[in-house]
Amino acid sequence: MRTWVSWIVVAPFAGWAAVRLSGFEPDWPWVPVVAYTPYAVCAAAVTVLLACLLRRWAAGTVALVSVLALTPAVLPRALADGNPVVHGPALRVLAANLLVGRADTAELMALVTTRQPDVLTLQEFTPDAMRRLESAGLREVLPYAVTRPLPGAGGSAVYARYPLTAGETIKYGGFGQARAWLRHPGGVRVEIVSVHPCAPRRIGRQPCWQAGLAALPQAGKELRVLAGDFNATLDHLPVRELLANGYRDAADVMGRGFVPTWPQEGSNQNLPGVTIDHVLADSRMAVRDFEVLQLEHTDHRPVFSELRLP
Repeated sequence: MRTWVSWIVVAPFAGWAAVRLSGFEPDWPWVPVVAYTPYAVCAAAVTVLLACLLRRWAAGTVALVSVLALTPAVLPRALADGNPVVHGPALRVLAANLLVGRADTAELMALVTTRQPDVLTLQEFTPDAMRRLESAGLREVLPYAVTRPLPGAGGSAVYARYPLTAGETIKYGGFGQARAWLRHPGGVRVEIVSVHPCAPRRIGRQPCWQAGLAALPQAGKELRVLAGDFNATLDHLPVRELLANGYRDAADVMGRGFVPTWPQEGSNQNLPGVTIDHVLADSRMAVRDFEVLQLEHTDHRPVFSELRLP
């Protein structure tokens, strides 16, 4: 009986480690489940102790291998990384999901005032939210904008302190991800993307989610910053591919990659917190700061990062 018990608790984490490290990402239910990989590592460590207490050494060994295999994939998020040596100007980025435009306008304006971002990316940006924010003085602080407001959850925007040139919006499944080229006074040109692919569905394949992430511009000759609600963590394959391509996650660089950004409130608030809002910066940029902030009446926490351009 104890043998069966030990294998029943150990086997799921062994399978988790195998799939997570395989380079293959199944569909439902793996896409939402893999977001909880940091919790799985902790739970797998408990199964090691349980197997040892039951004196089931084979199961304990499998559990230990699972922990050791997953730890290098998640532990670096708590450890600060080095930065390239750059001497260019600063670029301060704030990103916020407005929960279908419901987020508190005054509180968001207070974040803009205190954090003084050069760039603000907004998701779930509705026409009403745009009217409220601009009436509250957003365009006075960040006068340049590429706005793509939509009813519901599909709208997005980029506001900036410096001139913007609109890029082609990424559109999949009714979700628009605004793109804009920013011309920094220091002479540097940076593409900014307000990231918000549609959320993974509760069942079935995830073509809209996958396509929205796959369409994000790859790192390359031009400098780019991807900021917003990715609906994905660093354990999802599309995000890992972006990082392998030449981006760095600001939270990960600063050793704050375990700070959850969702859910803050709403119908999912009892779920364990996960980190699905990110600032991904070209690896040639230095990351000087990263914070997860508070904003009332939305289920996401805004994220803020100070970057240094080459």
